[in-house]
Parts: sequence; structure tokens; C-alpha cells
Amino acid sequence: MSAPDLNVATYLIDRRQMRRKLTFWRVVAIGLAILAVLVIGARMSGGSPTTLTPHVARLKIEGLITGDDDTLKLIRDAGASHAAALLVVIESPGGTTTGSEKVHAELRRISAKKPVVAVVGTMAASGGYIVAMGADRIFAGGNSLVGSIGVLFQFPNAHKLLDTIGVKVETIKSSPLKAAPNGMEPTSEEAKAAIAALVTDSYNWFKGMVQERRAMDSKQLASVSDGRVFTGRQGLNLKLIDEIGGEREAVAWLETNKNITKGLPIRDWKKKSTSRRLGILGFSSQIAEELGFSSVSRLIDQGNANVDAHLLDGLVAIWQVGAR
Repeated sequence: MSAPDLNVATYLIDRRQMRRKLTFWRVVAIGLAILAVLVIGARMSGGSPTTLTPHVARLKIEGLITGDDDTLKLIRDAGASHAAALLVVIESPGGTTTGSEKVHAELRRISAKKPVVAVVGTMAASGGYIVAMGADRIFAGGNSLVGSIGVLFQFPNAHKLLDTIGVKVETIKSSPLKAAPNGMEPTSEEAKAAIAALVTDSYNWFKGMVQERRAMDSKQLASVSDGRVFTGRQGLNLKLIDEIGGEREAVAWLETNKNITKGLPIRDWKKKSTSRRLGILGFSSQIAEELGFSSVSRLIDQGNANVDAHLLDGLVAIWQVGAR
């Protein structure tokens, strides 16, 4: 082969190699573009790329329960995902009765399609226990607190203080129970009776849910429905929970009793912290989280939860030492 022919052959070989390299990098670029679309789509839907494959979805219900739209959407999205089961971790003293009812109902809807287990951390009391009963099975630590079956309605009354400083609020209303109770005047017996009727109705609803979901007879229900909390050990004997244990035991139960594939990864499904809407505190929490100070962010969020506790209105199902 002459020198010109050899140069042409070398040139052609180089061109083929270059085409192969270009093809390779085009495939890589297309693959990265597809991955980027998946990541963006997953983030926009509140999930992550890892939630697009079979897994156990872990949802945390923490702090005061209000049944906010973000929480309900998170539960629905996790239920509609590729998650084989839902693991609901509860750390809550309760919240509004209506909000707890909404979360419970959403979990029951998911349970019709895939298994749901609840794991109680420090506490699932009152409204937190209503949420726990939305699961197919309840696990709790031996020293976890569960129960506090009851409903309350609270309002401040400052009429004596107003009398002391010489202030009187005049009210003209269409009927005696309109806008009652009113914290600026003595509460009438009729108003107290009307509020008591609301509390009794919700309390009977709460007890009915416990009796149905926990398969209790009237005697068993009476022993747990006086408003007190119980430890996990006590709750097990009283049928308030099903097993002593945590996430490990809950996942083992899913694998053994619900045919969930052994060894599936557990993926966290999260919503934005409620503190993000609380002005400078929320901003501080977000900055702390972005800088890697997660513990500081959690402390700020917990403080905001305490602020929220004083903003709850209507009937509440909540337990707190020293507050009731």
C-alpha cells in the first residue's frame, strides 16, 4: 500500500472512531436529559427519583395535626406512587378534631389499595391516636404514650378583668346563643350546655371509632376512654396497639403478613415545613436547613408548633401536660 493510500485508510479509521465517540456521548447526553426531566418532574410532584421504584414510603405526622392541604396531598401522592406500603411514623399530641379526622380518612382510603402501618414514637395521643387508627396495624414503643381519648373546647374569659378596669362590652345579637361563648361577658348556662352538646357528640364519635377500629366491647372501651394516656405496654394489654416495636418490627410484619418484598428500601416522603409560612422564624428555619444545621431548623419548627397551639380554634383532640 502506497503512502497516500495508507494516509486515506488512517483518516477513515480515525473518522469511524470519532463517530463512535460522538454516538456514545450523544447517548450519554440523552440519558442525562431524561434523568433531569425525571428529577424535575419528581420534585415538582413532591417526590424524588427514588420514589419512582418499588419501596416502602415513610410519612411522618409530627406536631399539631390540622389536616392541612399539604399533608393530605402528601398522603395521596404516596398512595398513588410505586410504594408497596405506607409506614406512618407519628409524633403528635393531637390537634383539631376535624383535621385528625381528615388524615384518618385519607389513610383508610390508601389502606384499601395497599397496606398501611403506624409506628408511634414518643406519643400518639388524642388526635394523634385518631390518625394511628387509620393504619392496619399499630406499633409503639414500650414507653410511648397512646390514648387520651376525648374532646375539649376551650375559650378564655376576661369579663372579670374588664369589670376591674371599668370596661363593658355591649353586644346586640339576634338570639341568646349567637356568638356564644363570648369571652368578654359571663358565659350563660345555656351557652355552656350548647358547647357541651358539641363536645359530647364528637366524644361519642371518637369512642365509636375506637370501638370499631380496635374491636372492643363496651367494657373494654370504658376502661380506655376517660381521657388518660397509657404507655405502650399498658396500651397493648388494653388493645389500643397491636405490637410493641418500631419501624423494624413494622416492616417485618409487612413482609410476613402483607407479602411485601423483603428488603425493599424505605423512602421518606416529606412536605415543606409549616414554619415556612411563619415570617422571620420560618425564614430562619429554612436558612438553617440549607446550611446543614438540621437540628437548629427542627428546634425552630418545634417553637413554631407551640405558637400554632395557641391559634387552634373549635373542637380539639389534644393532650399536653399541665395544659388541661
